Amino acid sequence: MMGYGPEDKTAVLELTYNYGVTEYDKGNAYAQIAIGTDDVYKTAEAVKLFGGKITREPGPLPGISTKITACLDPDGWKSVFVDNVDFLKELE
Repeated sequence: MMGYGPEDKTAVLELTYNYGVTEYDKGNAYAQIAIGTDDVYKTAEAVKLFGGKITREPGPLPGISTKITACLDPDGWKSVFVDNVDFLKELE
């Protein structure tokens, strides 16, 4: 389980292992996960170091200046890393 704060007051992500399942069908849906990070540039470098594919180089989004980077995991699922400080400024 991953989350920030009590389960009844925030979003919680539960990761499970499905024993015996070797393939998943993504269907025609679009999905990604956003993860907070203190430094999108260092995060992108770490992803590259371990062989990950960056799909959006780290930097600010036009119009809102929140820094992000995006990558694909080995199975092709997209993850977006969002700068923690920038995101909190968006919420003000």
